[in-house]
Amino acid sequence: QVQLVESGGGLVQAGGSLRLSCAASERTFSSYARGWFRQAPGKEREFVAVINWSGSSTYYADSVKGRFTISRDNAKNTMYLQMNSLKPEDTAVYYCAARRSGIATMTVGMYDYWGQGTQVTVSS
Repeated sequence: QVQLVESGGGLVQAGGSLRLSCAASERTFSSYARGWFRQAPGKEREFVAVINWSGSSTYYADSVKGRFTISRDNAKNTMYLQMNSLKPEDTAVYYCAARRSGIATMTVGMYDYWGQGTQVTVSS
């Protein structure tokens, strides 16, 4: 069964950093576009950052641009999200996702596979 497993979440003070990882269970994910999304309590799931299959194209939400960096290592079937200068408003459950197309999109509904989520909490 295809699986995406996130790790690296936790509690951090404002201004701190965290690095999220998302490991895929199958080599086929190396040809898929992948992304990070987040959902805060009472809010809809929202786009954070996405990356195409090769890593040559990345897109970021305005709220995280300049602070977060998405990357991938296809040899390890793993995607990363480096989060710096964290703010309390970044607090959410972070989900990784993959879509069978290699083209990245910011639309939540266009992704075929989802991880279980990892909690990120930023204290002020």
